[in-house]
Amino acid sequence: MNPIGLNTYVAVSAALFALGFLGVLLRKNTLVVYMCLELMLIASTLALAAFSHFNGTLDGNVFVFFILTIAAAEVAVGLAIIVALFRKRHTVQLEELNQLKH
Repeated sequence: MNPIGLNTYVAVSAALFALGFLGVLLRKNTLVVYMCLELMLIASTLALAAFSHFNGTLDGNVFVFFILTIAAAEVAVGLAIIVALFRKRHTVQLEELNQLKH
């Protein structure tokens, strides 16, 4: 028996999502913002896996599998974009990456 209930999983997932959301809003470094976006993605997969477990189905687990597969490709593309921005602008600070403003 698992002594941890669904409410605990949902609370942890909501806390992780809120922490990631605040990080996206408040941080100025592109790498930290990117990590916070990934934290939000992991929080949603935790909730899906918990709902799947407590409903006794595998639907949520299948969604988690596809989400994590897409996230792996997203990490490669996102880091490549950040590296390209750093090579061109020599910074990863969001305030200094204002090329579209001109």
